[in-house]
Amino acid sequence: MIIELIESILIIVASYIVDGISFFGYWGVGFFMALESACLPVPSEIIMPFAGYLVWTGEFSFWLVVIWGTMGNLAGSVLAYAAGYYGGRPFIEKYGKYILLSVHDLEIADKWFLKYGDWSIFFSRLLPVIRTFISLPAGVARMPFKKFCFYTTAGSLPFSVLLTWAGAALGQNWADLKHYLRGLDWLIIALALAAVALFVFLKIKNRGKNNN
Repeated sequence: MIIELIESILIIVASYIVDGISFFGYWGVGFFMALESACLPVPSEIIMPFAGYLVWTGEFSFWLVVIWGTMGNLAGSVLAYAAGYYGGRPFIEKYGKYILLSVHDLEIADKWFLKYGDWSIFFSRLLPVIRTFISLPAGVARMPFKKFCFYTTAGSLPFSVLLTWAGAALGQNWADLKHYLRGLDWLIIALALAAVALFVFLKIKNRGKNNN
């Protein structure tokens, strides 16, 4: 029952996304990606692949889609960062429920940010759930704003490229992408964790050299 309700809601949201992008063009891509990064339940897995499909039809330019998607991601992330920066954790816990943000979601993002620091902003852009909410604990922790923007943009860019390319590659079958994304999410998680492990290893190795 709950799963059917969620699927019905997603169908409605998807139709709004498709109609919005079809009408507003690149602005629609940026707008919807900003909503997703501002912690609203708007799936980028529909936004960017559909825009990729429009690349396949020749209506959109691949790199313009990527740029608008990345900048939209940054804009929404800045809004979420500001909510955490100025409102603090109590504000988020009080009002997060209105954007379907549970305490559990926030705790996951908190742990990820505390464990990996600044780099968590980069890697989280490739991860399910965490990518949507990581900006909040970054704001609460008062991470330097320029650093936040840099890592957010650097992480959002490959994510936008991947989903746009997938939509363009699938063409008129772009909507089928959502059936493969669960497995893809786990692959991305594994790659991101491997990258983090490599980064930590190199930091420890360089620290050892400096001490010698």
